[in-house]
Amino acid sequence: MSSTNSPEAVKKLLENMQSDLRALSLECKKKFPPVKEAAESGIIKVKTIAARNTEILAALKENSSEVVQPFLMGCGTKEPKITQLCLAAVQRLMSHEVVSETAAGNIINMLWQLMENSLEELKLLQTVLVLLTTNTVVHDEALSKAIVLCFRLHFTKDNITNNTAAATVRQVVTVVFERMVAEDERHRDIIEQPALVQANSNRRSVSTLKPCAKDAYMLFQDLCQLVNADAPYWLVGMTEMTRTFGLELLESVLNDFPQVFLQHQEFSFLLKERVCPLVIKLFSPNIKFRQGSNTSSSPAPVEKPYFPICMRLLRVVSVLIKQFYSLLVTECEIFLSLLVKFLDADKPQWLRAVAVESIHRLCVQPQLLRSFCQSYDMKQHSTKVFRDIVNALGSFIQSLFLVPPTGNPATANQAGNNNAGGTVSAPANPGMLGIGGGVTLLPAFEYRGTWIPILTITVQGSAKATYLEMLDKVEPPTIPEGYAMSVAFHCLLDLVRGITSMIEGELGEVETECQTTSEAASSPTQSSEQQELQSTSDQMDKEIVNRAVWEEMVNACWCGLLAALSLLLDASTDEAATENILKAELTMAALCGRLGLVTSRDAFITAICKGSLPPHYALTVLNTTTAATLSNKSYSIQGQNVMMISPSSESHQQVVAVGQPLAVQPQGTVMLTSKNIQCMRTLLNLAHCHGAVLGTSWQLVLATLQHLVWILGLKPSSGGALKPGRAVEGPSTVLTTAVMTDLPVISNILSRLFESSQYLDDVSLHHLINALCSLSLEAMDMAYGNNKEPSLFAVAKLLETGLVNMHRIEILWRPLTGHLLEVCQHPNSRMREWGAEALTSLIKAGLTFGHDPPLSQSQRLQLLLLNPLKEMSSINHPDIRLKQLECVLQILQSQGDSLGPGWPLVLGVMGAIRNDQGESLIRTAFQCLQLVVTDFLPTMPCTCLQIVVDVAGSFGLHNQELNISLTSIGLLWNISDYFFQRGETIEKELNKEEAAQQKQAEEKGVVLNRPFHPAPPFDCLWLCLYAKLGELCVDPRPAVRKSAGQTLFSTIGAHGTLLQHSTWHTVIWKVLFHLLDRVRESSTTADKEKIESGGGNILIHHSRDTAEKQWAETWVLTLAGVARIFNTRRYLLQPLGDFSRAWDVLLDHIQSAALSKNNEVSLAALKSFQEILQIVSPVRDSDKPETPPAVNVPVPVLIGSISGPGLSRPFVRTDSIGERLGRYSSSEPPIVTDELEDLNLWWAAWNTWYRIGSESTKPPITFDKLTFIPSQPFLTALIQIFPALYQHIKTGFSMDDLQKLGVILHSAVSVPISSDASPFILPSYTEAVLTSLQEAVLTALDVLQKAICVGPENMQIMYPAIFDQLLAFVEFSCKPPQYGQLETKHIANAKYNQAEWVALNYVPFAERSLEVVVDLYQKTACHKAVVNEKVLQNIIKTLRVPLSLKYSCPSESTWKLAVSSLLKVLSIGLPVARQHASSGKFDSMWPELANTFEDFLFTKSIPPDNLSIQEFQRNENIDVEVVQLISTEILPYANFIPKEFVGQIMTMLNKGSIHSQSSSFTEAEIDIRLREEFSKMCFETLLQFSFSNKVTTPQEGYISRMALSVLLKRSQDVLHRYIEDERLSGKCPLPRQQVTEIIFVLKAVSTLIDSLKKTQPENVDGNTWAQVIALYPTLVECITCSSSEVCSALKEALVPFKDFMQPPASKVQNGES
Repeated sequence: MSSTNSPEAVKKLLENMQSDLRALSLECKKKFPPVKEAAESGIIKVKTIAARNTEILAALKENSSEVVQPFLMGCGTKEPKITQLCLAAVQRLMSHEVVSETAAGNIINMLWQLMENSLEELKLLQTVLVLLTTNTVVHDEALSKAIVLCFRLHFTKDNITNNTAAATVRQVVTVVFERMVAEDERHRDIIEQPALVQANSNRRSVSTLKPCAKDAYMLFQDLCQLVNADAPYWLVGMTEMTRTFGLELLESVLNDFPQVFLQHQEFSFLLKERVCPLVIKLFSPNIKFRQGSNTSSSPAPVEKPYFPICMRLLRVVSVLIKQFYSLLVTECEIFLSLLVKFLDADKPQWLRAVAVESIHRLCVQPQLLRSFCQSYDMKQHSTKVFRDIVNALGSFIQSLFLVPPTGNPATANQAGNNNAGGTVSAPANPGMLGIGGGVTLLPAFEYRGTWIPILTITVQGSAKATYLEMLDKVEPPTIPEGYAMSVAFHCLLDLVRGITSMIEGELGEVETECQTTSEAASSPTQSSEQQELQSTSDQMDKEIVNRAVWEEMVNACWCGLLAALSLLLDASTDEAATENILKAELTMAALCGRLGLVTSRDAFITAICKGSLPPHYALTVLNTTTAATLSNKSYSIQGQNVMMISPSSESHQQVVAVGQPLAVQPQGTVMLTSKNIQCMRTLLNLAHCHGAVLGTSWQLVLATLQHLVWILGLKPSSGGALKPGRAVEGPSTVLTTAVMTDLPVISNILSRLFESSQYLDDVSLHHLINALCSLSLEAMDMAYGNNKEPSLFAVAKLLETGLVNMHRIEILWRPLTGHLLEVCQHPNSRMREWGAEALTSLIKAGLTFGHDPPLSQSQRLQLLLLNPLKEMSSINHPDIRLKQLECVLQILQSQGDSLGPGWPLVLGVMGAIRNDQGESLIRTAFQCLQLVVTDFLPTMPCTCLQIVVDVAGSFGLHNQELNISLTSIGLLWNISDYFFQRGETIEKELNKEEAAQQKQAEEKGVVLNRPFHPAPPFDCLWLCLYAKLGELCVDPRPAVRKSAGQTLFSTIGAHGTLLQHSTWHTVIWKVLFHLLDRVRESSTTADKEKIESGGGNILIHHSRDTAEKQWAETWVLTLAGVARIFNTRRYLLQPLGDFSRAWDVLLDHIQSAALSKNNEVSLAALKSFQEILQIVSPVRDSDKPETPPAVNVPVPVLIGSISGPGLSRPFVRTDSIGERLGRYSSSEPPIVTDELEDLNLWWAAWNTWYRIGSESTKPPITFDKLTFIPSQPFLTALIQIFPALYQHIKTGFSMDDLQKLGVILHSAVSVPISSDASPFILPSYTEAVLTSLQEAVLTALDVLQKAICVGPENMQIMYPAIFDQLLAFVEFSCKPPQYGQLETKHIANAKYNQAEWVALNYVPFAERSLEVVVDLYQKTACHKAVVNEKVLQNIIKTLRVPLSLKYSCPSESTWKLAVSSLLKVLSIGLPVARQHASSGKFDSMWPELANTFEDFLFTKSIPPDNLSIQEFQRNENIDVEVVQLISTEILPYANFIPKEFVGQIMTMLNKGSIHSQSSSFTEAEIDIRLREEFSKMCFETLLQFSFSNKVTTPQEGYISRMALSVLLKRSQDVLHRYIEDERLSGKCPLPRQQVTEIIFVLKAVSTLIDSLKKTQPENVDGNTWAQVIALYPTLVECITCSSSEVCSALKEALVPFKDFMQPPASKVQNGES
């Protein structure tokens, strides 16, 4: 409120009021003087109030009648503008709450008048709303009048007013009730004596109610009257009303304000006396109506149900039941019975649909259902409402299956023929939502040929209705097929969900209360009776009452539910629906179990079990129990025994598994559908979550599971879990992929089921064990006397149950092991093997389990556990004995941490295994070793570690089993890790041991002998490890070599920092270089024969199918590893003294690998080369490996990632130098090694690079099929090395070296590609893309150029050499390079599968080189070297080739780029050339340039035939640009340029200026080839130059004069020829090109005359004028021509001649007569 009565707001209100009044007086000045006067006195009134009172608002309210008066008078004028102004002002007053009751009354009367005159209707509604919502001054009569006003407006003709009024009515009704609620809140504390309500003695006033309540009461009462079509008592003046609107208002009030009716007797009375009878009365048409009954025979026609009314009634009923059930018990019984009746089959479809929706609304309210059960079902003589609802839903569902729904054309006989399954006849059934040909299956139910789709209608647990919400529909909607079924289905599900969660919740509360009341001392195993005794008696009473309700609810509904759910389960074809049905059955079974209702529990479980097994499956347990269940509780709907519905045989489910039934003599196969699997999962779920309430049902559940597991072919694996196994015999099991993915899940759930047995109490656990033992005995009986696969389900599950119940093993150990020992003696080998497995597993588990007290203290338990192991000795089967021994071994292992000094022996035993002792033994021994390495290294003395290394190494060299060798290498890696982690401890202990041994040796006088002696003992341990791995690196088996190599380099890389500095010498020379030598030797001598297959059935990839290729891989790995160590550990190696020797050896290895004739090795060698080039100058001081090396040269970052097949991975630093660089703190200055030594290393690298480059790219002398030509990735990598290398040697890089580099670059680019690699490296020929190699070459030159740019003066002389190199590349565009004598094919002609060589597409490369040339020239044009070496001339010379070829270039883009490059170069070069004109350095350039222009502008090459006009014009524009260059850059500077050159240019322009029509062109060609624009440009240039005022030499004047006279003569000829042809041709038009030519000539003449006029007279020769004037007669003759274009051009040409028209003069003119 603060906002409206703050001082500012008040002030604003006063201002606004005054301005409103002023406005009003102005408006009414002329027409309505009384109003004007009222307004003016109003202003005075307001001012007075404001002046006299402190509480202005209160004062205003007091005087509000007078304040409002002028505005009311204003409204009385009925002038729209005035009325609007007044209403707005009144609304403002209301919103500030300064309107008194009387004023409000006056306002409403005024509004009424306006309404009657139907003025400003929307404004009226707005005003009413503001008036009623802002305050509560309007009461009683005034209020009713306001409401009637809104109602009246609701029934006007105008749609907008209508709707607005409806909304206003709703809001006003709500406001009236909200006022009442607020009033109750205020008076809540005052307790009243409720007066007795007289039985409706006087309807008009209800004296006991407070004012707001009274209004509400009157309003509600009148709403009832109106709906009942009676006259209202209070709402006087109503003219019309609709029943639908009335029902909606009633419903909203009942829904929004239930507390009003529950707290006030008067209102409750209205509910009972008015609303309920009204509803029942209105329902009558629906009750009597029967669809399809013959109406004509009945005397009185029955009124048809009307959808809008019926639907709203059902909404009202829903609200009544939900909110006022407690008040209206009897009425609700009637309503519920009605609802149930509406489901009958003879009611209209839509009525059944809305009824089912209403029932759904009840089903989601379990507490309500509970009340029904208590109020009706549990009373003696009442209707069993709850049972009826459930049964009605069941019959409803069944009726939908039995009767084809009326209203759908699918008749009964159609449904009957539908045996083939619903999908086939689907198109005939319009309800199928237009499925074509039944391909996609909608979720649906299908039963005996009736097909009903399932629609998704709502989220579970919420009843979101569709048809109950159709408030705007008048006609009953058509209900989609399946809608009613889907809602009924959801009703069932929500019913089950609600009831079970409610009862479970209450049960849970009871149990927790019992636990809290029972004393803490009582142990949890105390029986429930004792607990109940301790709990208080009233709680017991409450529970007894509750339990009775729960049991009654379950008993009332389970039969109906089970019947309906079984039917739906059978009919369901949708996985989700099936899932929901099963979930419902499961929760019901669990609930019955918890309540101890055995019959119903077993009935639900049996239903699930039957659903899991194939139809008619012979399982005695099920059939007997079901029969028993049914004999005492048979239940039928419409004469059909529903529970016995056996699954219909023509199942619509996808069959997902076929297997054998579990029987002594299996007959054929049985099929499982996906639905069976789903049911099975539900069964598992039931047993898992509710095992404690199953009791005797365990037998049922486990028997079913055993059969399913058998059909699915699940076999037990270790620990008793069942895994999918291979069938041993028979055509047994076929599984689809769908079920294959499910199997692991199922076996998982099975395991979890038995895991959860640990939470069962002892009694339930014994139930479970007994059930398993009896199943197992059955299986044993079946397996006697045959060696068929036995069912091991029970044995496996006994094992699982035993394992999870170790904590209470004593109570089940004897029955468990006793039974398993019997199994161990069974003649069936599979059976006994499993018995033994189960038994040994249990014993091992028992020994390792953390018992409390521990085993070491409880001898009795230990004996109990070990006893069965002893008893196994009495069994004679050898396989069992093997198991027994293995078990003993494993027990030793598990107790292994107490072996201590016995370790060397144990290790010795493992190490003594020989290669020939059989795989299984080796394997067992190796497992021991693995165990030792993984678990026991820390517990053994450090002196044994070296033995472990030796033993592991010896297993690596065993060749019985590759996997063992590989795994042993892995163990060596683990050992190295262990050394690294425990380094300090081991080192201390070894040093201690060493000292002791040294002492002993000295005492005995012998020399201590151990390998790698001078090194300290810990380093020796490492060297032993490296040496072992080194041996394995040259093993004959490639996989072992690869694994050992990776491990060796990883260990050195990861743990090398632990070694003493001096030990590195040994590592480099004795381990690494020794290894490299051996690998190089083996690789070069390896066999080139193809290996057919890798033993067994392993296929070998073609890149590894010879021993040579396999060794190549080893060589690659080794070289890369050594290089990486050199790179990452250089700071350790460089100070060793002989580093440069080692560097040379390494470079030698890299070179020999790079030049090996194997692509893989050579490429990898370059990778290693790249890697060692990324080294930065190392730190001398070996004690500070953490400070980074000094960076005195820019370190090349990743050399552009090498692309090409298999090389997409750039080399990333594996070492921490990168991090060290990051951590470098500038505070301590880095120590730099002596630069000279460093430089020597780099130059050695350069020499190696040069040798590799020149050797590998030199073309071979002869070529045959086997010639080795280096691959593109190799060459790319080679060139990419250069930039990095160059950074280090640039200071001494000379012209000589540049020459060497140039040779290599040129050769590398020339190397062709073998045709089978071309698709990977070459883009398609049409794409202009550079190969990576070409990019690398340009990058190399770019690096050089940038270095020169910033380098000293003496480096700048290299510029011309770089230009030469690039220009050589540019020439490739027209003349690709040759590679020796090799024949290369054009890529388009190469066949991929033949060993041919393909030349690359050099055009993109040449063009990119040209761009580089232009860029470089733009930067360097003025350099001395560039000027002296005639670079510009060379560029022009090179460009002349593509320019003169023009259309004959291999690629069109070439000559276009050449032109644009020429223009760019000239724009920079010409000024330079003019500058140096005197020096003569550019003399030879001019003729070259002139010839280039000539060759290009008048090219000999013919344009291709398919050249479009637009293309030709574009090309012509290029020619024009060249002429423009001549006119801007050359001719203006003629005096700095050789005369011959200028002469050539003029000749050219002259040649171009008239159409260069050569006789050789055909007619058609001329049409295109007339370069009009070009000619025009030449002509204009010529003119501009001829008459320039700057003619300095007579020669130039001569040139221009000569040009002009030739031009004029030509014009004369053309005109004459045209006139002749025109005369001869008669009516035929002349050829297009001739017309064009004449037009051009005419334009040229007019241009010429213009130019002559503008020029100074002395520059024009008189002869020229004469020639011009001579043209005139000829022009006149042309007038007769027929072409309009020629005529217009002619007009333009003739106009300028007017200036020559002068009176004849006698004087001599201009020296000539």
